[in-house]
Amino acid sequence: MDILSRDKQIEVIAALTEGVRATARLVGVNRETVGKLALQVGKCCAELHDRRMVGIRVARIELDELWSFVGKKQKRVKRHEAFSKGDQYVFTALASTQKAIISYRIGKRDGANTDDFVQDLRGRVLGAPEISTDGWNSYKLSIRDAFRNSAHGVVVKTLAVTDLRKDAAHRRSPCAVER
Repeated sequence: MDILSRDKQIEVIAALTEGVRATARLVGVNRETVGKLALQVGKCCAELHDRRMVGIRVARIELDELWSFVGKKQKRVKRHEAFSKGDQYVFTALASTQKAIISYRIGKRDGANTDDFVQDLRGRVLGAPEISTDGWNSYKLSIRDAFRNSAHGVVVKTLAVTDLRKDAAHRRSPCAVER
């Protein structure tokens, strides 16, 4: 990081939404240097979040997960890679009104990660907020254990395909959501 000027570091960070390889190409910096800078900035952002997002009082929190994969899709993961590769989820706790991410966790979608995520959230929030989640079963027990007096509701989404062409079944297509 010492070799990049402050202006070049800012240029790299601004371009990171394009991905590490694209950023390296766009700003003319080695891919490893981009990766190291991204890691350093990420650690600083996590540290800032941990320091600032405590003692939060909110009325309503929404919990959800975002699917992704690391290295390869789950069906191609070998047994010895199961922990670090394949399906990964970003768990997020969003303050509904303020639109602030109070807590987050990245990992497999299992009971242990759900517990750790909800316990971290409990440590950041004061009082007993209303909590809404999707139907992921592990939320029920984790929330009951961490937030004894909070109201927990499950939002059930019913998806209806609006594009009935044959190829719509093989790709992501827009759908209507009914609550």
